[in-house]
Amino acid sequence: MSSAPVALVTGAARGIGAAIATELAEAGFDVAIFDVIDAAATVESARKLGRNAISITGDVTVDADRKAALKQIESSFGRLDVLVNNAGVAPKVRADILEATEDSYDRVMGINLKGPYFLTQAAANWMVSRRRDGHDGFMCVVNISSSSAYAPSTGRGEYCISKAGVSMATKLWAARLAEFGINVYEIRPGIIATDMTSTVKEKYDKLIAGGITPIARWGLPQDIASAVRSCASGAFKFSTAEVFNVDGGFHLRIL
Repeated sequence: MSSAPVALVTGAARGIGAAIATELAEAGFDVAIFDVIDAAATVESARKLGRNAISITGDVTVDADRKAALKQIESSFGRLDVLVNNAGVAPKVRADILEATEDSYDRVMGINLKGPYFLTQAAANWMVSRRRDGHDGFMCVVNISSSSAYAPSTGRGEYCISKAGVSMATKLWAARLAEFGINVYEIRPGIIATDMTSTVKEKYDKLIAGGITPIARWGLPQDIASAVRSCASGAFKFSTAEVFNVDGGFHLRIL
């Protein structure tokens, strides 16, 4: 069994997930990366920091892949202390909700909400089992949602609904797991510079320049990673179901 705490980060081959995995490695975690593409670069970054790391290729929407990922983590590390549900996608085509397709809805909801929900179920059962076996270390789940959980974008309705669902899932798991000392947190990113937002860079450049966020800059993957590190390291042990807005102040209602 690993002597260090172990974190599973989904969607960590690049972008926000890669920053999270690297930040957790720097904080002393061994890391497992679960993604549909190979995460060799992120694994190498973690290993350069002196941590053990593995890449698990699989689809979070597929039950067999989720089970295989947890089995590989158990085989490699013998433990799981932190789950970070980061994997997520935007619609392939931004379409008005009057015209959006069921196929797009099913794809986005499957990856952003259904997959993480059932991965959390499986991981939580393992964590509960460890707790019952006497493990007294800190354990938690961190969900990466979005400011789209509350701010409607009618050109990507399925994304907004999926992230609103992640917010409720955070509350549900927090309520269910509190008796076992397993905390659940939600990190709510705003406008973050990633591949997902690169196609709308000009739009958001104008919005930021126009004052949509009090902190007038793009967010960076590292901003999200720092927040996850704080949660995973036990900085908020007396908090659960807490939402951390990492959005440059976008959530403020300013007159």
